Amino acid sequence: MTGHTGTREIGRTGVRLPPLGLGCAPIGNFRRPVDGEQARAVVEAALEEGWSYLDTAPHYGVGLSEERLGRALAGRDRASYTLSTKAGRRLRPLGEGEAPPDGEGFVDTPPRVRVWDLSRDGIRATVEASLERLGTDRVEIVLLHDVENHVREVYETGFPALAELRAEGLVRAIGFGMNHSDHLARLTADLDVDVVLCAGRWTLLDHRAAADLLPVCERRGTSVVVGGVYNSGLLADPRPGAHFDYREAPPELVERARRIQEVCGEFGVPLRAAALRFPFGHPAVASVVVGCSSAAEVRDNARMFAREVPEGLWHALVERGLLAEGIPLPVG
Repeated sequence: MTGHTGTREIGRTGVRLPPLGLGCAPIGNFRRPVDGEQARAVVEAALEEGWSYLDTAPHYGVGLSEERLGRALAGRDRASYTLSTKAGRRLRPLGEGEAPPDGEGFVDTPPRVRVWDLSRDGIRATVEASLERLGTDRVEIVLLHDVENHVREVYETGFPALAELRAEGLVRAIGFGMNHSDHLARLTADLDVDVVLCAGRWTLLDHRAAADLLPVCERRGTSVVVGGVYNSGLLADPRPGAHFDYREAPPELVERARRIQEVCGEFGVPLRAAALRFPFGHPAVASVVVGCSSAAEVRDNARMFAREVPEGLWHALVERGLLAEGIPLPVG
């Protein structure tokens, strides 16, 4: 099914995703602590809203996100939801007297260390550890995570290890997740990739994926999951001091976001509703994942996504130079 309703198949795997999924970095204490009950409420609210796709990673909270997600899903019908997790960074316990490493944006994390490991055994061990933390015997999707600086290992061992897991039926879809659309495009062109998760590069403010990744995915039959549709917050609340790509947004980007917001206002559409809908203009896009740290945020995003967005809004953004001519639009 096309458009922004129903479910869409990932590549030719038989795995189907709803249009909105839950990004589980926030329940791993990304940037601020979230307690266990709050994390459970986030997952429960997502499932109640029909967000049956849940994306996590060992990196998120050094395993905390997977553990909390697993506890929230315990006892639920396994066929009622789809899981994706990631590989490339193996976790090990913090050694005695070893200083805690950089949290990389995550706070109040368990005493563990991330270790890059794209070896065959490392990938298998990482996936097995994720299954244990998640309390399940399978995940539908496994993605190599942020591997732009480990490309040689990806080709030599990392991706072949994932392909083995897929061939053995232990996972159903494999691919990559990162912020760099150019790297994703190259890997998708070269390898048998079912799905990519591209964060922040196919949004109302950043269209880079349209030039490199999306055409390759359409040609190869690779599905795209889009993350970071708010570009770290600027497209949720465009004001001075707002973040873009995890750092303070430059004034010119704040101004551009405010101009987009003004056009949205002319059509009675909240900026966030337009940001959530925009990625579905391209036929390769299967789903958007949204990170939420409270049940209220889940429900608010669900309401935003349900808002009608007139086709005239997209054309107005093009006419005013805020979207490029010829860019795929969610119309028709």
